[in-house]
Order: sequence, then C-alpha cells, then structure tokens
Amino acid sequence: MSSISFPHSSDEMGPSSSSLHDPMQVPFYTPPAFDMSSSFQMNPLSAHPPRTPRPSTATQSHFRNMSMSISMYDEKAEEEQDGETVKADKGEVDEDEVVELDEEDVRVKEAEKLVGAHEVWRDMLVTSNGRDKAFKLMQYSIRVYLLFHSKVLFRSGKSAWQREIVRRLTAAKNGLSFTRKMLIMFNWLAPLSQVLAQQSVPFSSSGSSLTPHSFTATSASSSKYSQLSGGPFLSHPVLRALLSAPPPILLELVNGLSDDIYSLSRLGIIGSKLGERAARFADWCWLFTTLVGLVENGVELGVIEGLQREVQSRAYKESLSGATSKSQPKASKIDERELTRLQKKNYWLQASRAKLVMDLIFVSWDIFRIKGWKDTVQSFTGLAAAVLSSAKLYDKYRTALVNKALTS
Repeated sequence: MSSISFPHSSDEMGPSSSSLHDPMQVPFYTPPAFDMSSSFQMNPLSAHPPRTPRPSTATQSHFRNMSMSISMYDEKAEEEQDGETVKADKGEVDEDEVVELDEEDVRVKEAEKLVGAHEVWRDMLVTSNGRDKAFKLMQYSIRVYLLFHSKVLFRSGKSAWQREIVRRLTAAKNGLSFTRKMLIMFNWLAPLSQVLAQQSVPFSSSGSSLTPHSFTATSASSSKYSQLSGGPFLSHPVLRALLSAPPPILLELVNGLSDDIYSLSRLGIIGSKLGERAARFADWCWLFTTLVGLVENGVELGVIEGLQREVQSRAYKESLSGATSKSQPKASKIDERELTRLQKKNYWLQASRAKLVMDLIFVSWDIFRIKGWKDTVQSFTGLAAAVLSSAKLYDKYRTALVNKALTS
C-alpha cells in the first residue's frame, strides 16, 4: 500500500533553513508560527497601520449609569438604615418618657388614697374661711330643716316639744349667722393690700409713678402738680391708688368695710340705724360683685372650652393621619392629661358659676325687697351656694395635701 507524502511537512509547519536558501522556493512565503503569548500581531504585508483599540462610549455610559445607580441605592439604603436607627432611638426615648408619665400617674393615685377626708377638714377648719364655710353649711341646713318642719312635717306645731325644737334651732341659726359675721371681719385688708401694692409699680394707669408723699416738699413743681391734680388731698398716693384700682377690687374693699360696720352694729358698738344702712349698701356691693364675677367666669369658660376644642381637634387629626396611642404614646399621653386637666377646670368653673347664680338670686330678694317665697328661696339658694363653695374649697385643700404628699 502506497502512502502520500506532502512536501515541507515538518513538525512545526515552518520553513527550514535550507528551503529559505533554495531559489526554487523563495517566491513562496510561509507565515511564521502563531505566537499565543502575544495579544496582537501586525500583518507585515498590510499597507495601513492598525487602529488603536478604544473602549465603546455606549459601554462606558452603561457602566457609569450602573455604578451611579448602585451608589444611589447604597446611599438610600444607608439613609433608610440611619432613619430606622433614629426612629428606634426615638421610640426608646418615647417609651421611657411614657413609662415615667405612667409612674407619675400611679404616684398621684397612691397619694390621693393616702389623703383622708379628716385631714382635709382639719386643714380647712384651721383657717377662718374654712370655718365660715362649715358654719354656713350648718346654718342653712338648719334653715332648710325648719322650713320642712313648719311646712311639711309638723304643720300645727301645737305641742310644747315641737315649739322647743323650733326655738332652739332658730337660736342656733341666728348664732351661726352672727359667728360667721365675726369670722369674716377685716376681710377688706386683702383688697386693700392689693391696692397699696400698686404704689411700688412705676408708671401706673394714673400716668405717674406712685411714690410716697412727702409733706415737706416745697418746690414749685410739686405745688403746681398738686394744684393741677386737685390739691394735696387728691395727690396723696393712697387715694390715687384707690382711684386707679380695678373696680372688682374696690367693690370687694367697700363690701368688706360695710359688712364690718353692720357687724359692729350687731355688737352694739354702732347704732342700729347706721348698721342697717351699711347692710343695705353691702347688699348692693354684693350684687355688683356677683355680676362682675359672672362676667369673668364666662370669659374663663370661653378660654377653657377653646383649649379643650384645640386638644380634641389635634387628637382627631392625629387619628386621621394614622397615629395611635401605640405609634405616638408620648403625644397621646400628654394630650390625655391636658384634656383631663381642662375638663376638671371646666367643671369647677361651672360650679363657681352655679354658686354665683345662687348668690345673685339670694341677694336679689333683699335688694328688691321681694316678699313672696323669700324664706323658701333664700333657704335653698343659700344651702346650694354653701355646698358648692365648700366643695370647691375642699378640692383646693385636698389638692394641696396631695402635692405635699408627692413632694415628701
């Protein structure tokens, strides 16, 4: 079997040294072996130089956009992680503050349990105002019982023991009324102190500072000022302070002085006729004081109700936005406590207004000298006013004792 042999078949398929020098084989060019180590080889027979390879612009922009998007995602992830960390820290702070508020509420409830009714009455009866409220309750309770005794229970009242009970209770009622008059004596010192306190306030409503009057001043300016202001009497600082004082304080001052004159007449120091005039003038002062108190009470009620609506609307908006007591525990707790405080203040303002209405009805029967149903109306209105004023004073002293127990 014959075999076919190819010329120049060597192991590396390259020309030998003898073939290169052979003239018969010179026109045939055999390319050199491909070098795997080099990345690029130029064709020696090419007339054009090779182009420098450049990266693609689209590829560059694509990778640039990818890198920017990756960096943006990384920044967003970091911001979200930081936000979650801040929210977690804030949530921990809110939870701590809510726990403190809850603990404070628990302490207040425990302090309220520790304060007894006898302790409140003990502190109330130490003061003359507290004793006046206690005696007023007793006085008008007796008066209402006498009204029922004579009109409902024992209409005839012919027996001796019935007449004796009525006599003793009537004496007790009159004695309590006189005792209350003695307890509230010199109450005009409080409004007088407020009037005199204006002397230390420079540039008051009178247009000049209220400095102590000097009777030895002989300068021309002081004499001219005295003539312009109505003489040395009207230029006295006390009188000028009285003239520049607010009307409610002046009414309270004059009412206290008139009550003391009437009390002195009942003691026998002053004549009865002057005492009756002073009592009637005191009733007029009481009427105007009650009217002023109703106006001030209405203004305060309007302010408190406005604050209540503001807190309730804020809570309603938070509920619409999805905020709950769990998501915002601190804000919900603060709003709840503020609303409770405003509701309590509104309650006592309503009680004060009811008391002022009772006083207005009571004094109107004396001022306008109404005869019909006088004993009945004044007995019930007086008892209602006594209950309301005593309850308000009781709450005041109880709150003071609770705060004292919290601080101790």
